[in-house]
Amino acid sequence: MSYKIIQPTEFMDDSSANQIRYEISKAMANGVKTILVDLQEVAFINSSAIGALVATHKVVYEKGGTLSLCSLNEQVKIFFALTKMDHIFDIFIDRHEFMQKNGSATN
Repeated sequence: MSYKIIQPTEFMDDSSANQIRYEISKAMANGVKTILVDLQEVAFINSSAIGALVATHKVVYEKGGTLSLCSLNEQVKIFFALTKMDHIFDIFIDRHEFMQKNGSATN
């Protein structure tokens, strides 16, 4: 199984979400079916970025792939819980947990 890890930095807004969508689309075009968005360095995420992640999740799912998240800080975790987005995404504590559940693969 191959996977792609995407790691945005600091603030996730419209423009960074669009960059993530582009990277995911490119990875899927190259045959990658498992995508992990590592939010370790993200201090803030706005509702537009969450909307973009949900739309991207739907596209990935429809193409037979999976889109997971990991390393959410407390503020982002609370935002995901309040908006019930934690029910849509597979959320892992960190990359290590993701790799344990998805097996070793190439990045």
